[in-house]
Amino acid sequence: MEKGEKGEKGHPATYEEVQKIHPLYFNVVKKRYWWFAISLLVIIPGIISLFMHGLNLGIDFKGGTMIEMTFQKPVTQSAITDTLQSVGLKGEVQLSNGNESVLIRTDALQPDKRDDLMTALQKKVGDYDKKTLQEDEVGPAMGQELTRNAFWSLLIAMGLMIAYISFRFQFVFAISGIIALLHDVLVVLGLFSIFQWQIDAPFVAAVLTIFGYSINDTVVIFDRIRENETRMRRGDSYEDMVDKSVWQTMRRSVNTVVTVLIALFSVFILGGESTKVFSLAMLIGVFSGAYSSIFNASQILVEIKTHMKKTPRKGGKPVRA
Repeated sequence: MEKGEKGEKGHPATYEEVQKIHPLYFNVVKKRYWWFAISLLVIIPGIISLFMHGLNLGIDFKGGTMIEMTFQKPVTQSAITDTLQSVGLKGEVQLSNGNESVLIRTDALQPDKRDDLMTALQKKVGDYDKKTLQEDEVGPAMGQELTRNAFWSLLIAMGLMIAYISFRFQFVFAISGIIALLHDVLVVLGLFSIFQWQIDAPFVAAVLTIFGYSINDTVVIFDRIRENETRMRRGDSYEDMVDKSVWQTMRRSVNTVVTVLIALFSVFILGGESTKVFSLAMLIGVFSGAYSSIFNASQILVEIKTHMKKTPRKGGKPVRA
């Protein structure tokens, strides 16, 4: 058990004991409207951008040309990228086989543009093996299928999560957790739309990974809320109990997210061009997931519970949360 879970004589820690243990303590739950406002300040511009500008789709989604070639000596990614830019092209470059084999993915090439590129590569980068040169045209159908499969994967995951959390906790916990998950997905999509960062197939994998990662931390907090809820006495404040639960899991949440962010930042800085989109999406998603788990999910739960208590049933009795 974490420090602060038990008070004197081994009994569960009181709210006051939890407050004293954390030197940076402040009431998270009572400031929930501030946390909601911060989330909306990020999400609303992102949604507007998605409707106005959409996402900057890469070749995996809109189609293009893939060229595989082997040079006679090792080359650098920057040399290939600069050569693409010199003929007015943008694309993704992957190196393999000791940096001699190159995979270039760019927009669909017309014959004259393709000849310009091949001439520039031979002149500025070096000679390549023309016998092993492969060139393929990729249509947008693959991207449409990828998007459709990702959409259905998210829906199925949401349904299973709602069923599991409802069974393990309560239905209101499931709704709170799913809203927090949608928050994370919208933050990632919105920021990629605002800054027009190009997305590709690894981006879809990142979004699905974020979806699973974020709910894990939320469930840990929910589990502590459920445990503390059974110990509430008449007159205890539900808000104070949730705030206590959040702080009892705070150290675990912070340590986990910092560790993951360090690893992802290393991949983003030191990894190749092919991992940039995935690691950037994961960096945003993991940070957003930690924020929503601590500052949104449990606070949404408090809002729903409070509303349910105030909503009368037929006959004038309040609905029990």
